[in-house]
Amino acid sequence: MSARESVKPTRMELLKLKSRIRLANKGLSLLKRKRAALIVEFFKINRKALDLRKKLKQTMDKSYTSLKVAEMYHGRITLESVAYRATRMKGLSITTRNVMGVKIPEIAGRDAQYTVMNEQYALVGLSVKMEDAMAGFAEALRISLDIAEVENTLRKILAEVEKTKRRVNSIENVLIPRLQGQAKYISMRFDEMERENFVTLKTVKAKLSAEK
Repeated sequence: MSARESVKPTRMELLKLKSRIRLANKGLSLLKRKRAALIVEFFKINRKALDLRKKLKQTMDKSYTSLKVAEMYHGRITLESVAYRATRMKGLSITTRNVMGVKIPEIAGRDAQYTVMNEQYALVGLSVKMEDAMAGFAEALRISLDIAEVENTLRKILAEVEKTKRRVNSIENVLIPRLQGQAKYISMRFDEMERENFVTLKTVKAKLSAEK
């Protein structure tokens, strides 16, 4: 049994179908606006990601140059000894924020004052060359966290764009045409019934006239 044949050709059913068509068109419009807004947000965040990538490259290049200079002055063994005392950035946690209905993981608890070396060891005396290298890598770590957050946001938004696109296509190309087809079928059945009634009335009228 086709979708049309399963519909009862009644005026109440036709009213229901017209209401569903209006609702579907309204939902379609909202989804299209959401998709457009998400795409704009995607490109805006993508520009930020590109800027962060560029900044990270510059910071890493500078940090490795400082590290090479420090190695020339102090030797690899001394640098490795200092590296073993490097501290981790503590207090990091994952929270979520809402971007147009999309839940985006966010890194919280970042320490803006984070340093690679704790104060007790730093007081022993580190050369300016070592401090420059460590400061550069600490900045690179902060930028890397920003990149991780931004690029994860891009993936989430892109996934939502694809999901919204599928819903738009489903409503626009499947649901609405099916509802419109059903409504058209009922209207055609009404026309057929009216024609049948007209013919029946004419036949009855002709018989009554002939009997007089």
